[in-house]
Amino acid sequence: MKIVIIGLGTIGKTVLKSLSEMGHTITIIDEDKDEVESLIEKYDVFGVVGNGACLDIQKEAHMEDADLAIVLTNSDELNVFACLVAKKVGVKNTIARVRNPDYRQQIIEMKDELGLSMIVNPEMETAEEIFNLVNLSAVTQMEHFAKGKVLLAEIIVTPGCALLDETLISLGKKLKNKVLVCAVVRNEEVIIPSGNFMFCEGDRVHFTSDANSLRNFLAEVNLDSSPLKHVMIVGGNRIGYYLAAELSKKKYSIKLIESNKERANFLAEALPKVTVIYGNGTQHDLLTEEGIEAMDAFVALTNIDEENMVVSMFANKMNVEKTITQIKSDDLIDMLGELGIQNTVSPKIIVANRIISYIRALSNKRGSNVLTLYRLVNNKVEALEFKAKGQEKFFGKPLKTLKTKDNCLIACILRDGEVIIPNGNDYIAEADNVVVVTTHKNFDDLTDIFE
Repeated sequence: MKIVIIGLGTIGKTVLKSLSEMGHTITIIDEDKDEVESLIEKYDVFGVVGNGACLDIQKEAHMEDADLAIVLTNSDELNVFACLVAKKVGVKNTIARVRNPDYRQQIIEMKDELGLSMIVNPEMETAEEIFNLVNLSAVTQMEHFAKGKVLLAEIIVTPGCALLDETLISLGKKLKNKVLVCAVVRNEEVIIPSGNFMFCEGDRVHFTSDANSLRNFLAEVNLDSSPLKHVMIVGGNRIGYYLAAELSKKKYSIKLIESNKERANFLAEALPKVTVIYGNGTQHDLLTEEGIEAMDAFVALTNIDEENMVVSMFANKMNVEKTITQIKSDDLIDMLGELGIQNTVSPKIIVANRIISYIRALSNKRGSNVLTLYRLVNNKVEALEFKAKGQEKFFGKPLKTLKTKDNCLIACILRDGEVIIPNGNDYIAEADNVVVVTTHKNFDDLTDIFE
């Protein structure tokens, strides 16, 4: 595919990196000449310096030949306008980053008139992920498939967990609530486990589950703790705003600390059910004074990774049950576990996953389109949801008779609204939604998983 990316901020560069590994023809546009030249050299792409919303700049980038325009600048208005120009030039598909909550509903309602194929809001989508993590304290990561009916969750095997020293086979005989273990991370190694695999303390376990059964499963393996009620958020940026607004609709007691006085005043007025505190949320005395030790959950959302890490470590020391940390830098990921930071979110990764999933579906000219895609374990594992289409030769055949590629697992099947955690006797039928977990990269069709 021919793809044009306008805006080379953190998210733009993350998307560029992922797409460059997939073999697409890419053109980049940005007003920062040094940034454009650096990325041309690094990724072997074509680059244009200038305002990506200008018709002349888009023509210089040969936008008329592009299959997709992805506009990710820091200006919502420029992003929407650039997509309008791209559609006028002849691009069929456009993706725009729109972050301002004031625009959200009207942009959604005017999506078709504006010619937008997809709208991404990194802050809102990150807030939604954090909200899900707060709702389930034992879960360290959770992704949704089949419009929320199927969950891919991560838990950590801790002392007292019923998974400890059990094999997959022995667990299958004991547990009433069925899940399918897809991948285990042990000492930075990714394992797609077989039946004799035995769980150890510290294992990070990724599994698929029926959304309605997840809480019952967590209780069955002794990981379901008392509900979280008291939440402290440090950082009143857009993510903090969206998160506090969503939590305030439920039975949560929320304290939101913001260091900018004007922003704090705005938040206090906009969020009447939230206790907004003006102050530096990275200061020991303020956190103690506001009762961090009495919190059930702590969310670090400042714009500086190192600050988020330090205050999260302090929250852990204060025995806060659930600590969630925003991390933007890829360079810090590997050291987080050593520092006791278990629950992390990254807006750029969340949005990049959505965009890449859309592109996989768009570029697939065969049959079973990718509906959803998530990259896990620092991009070492992909979880994909396919829509089974056409008349494939493997339809209707028991899974135990089919040969899948190594390190590739059929994790879940959704058929007529029913969630199937598959065993060897189950099968794939036309129109099924099929979730696959694999260490292979760039699958874009269901047939890719088979030998």
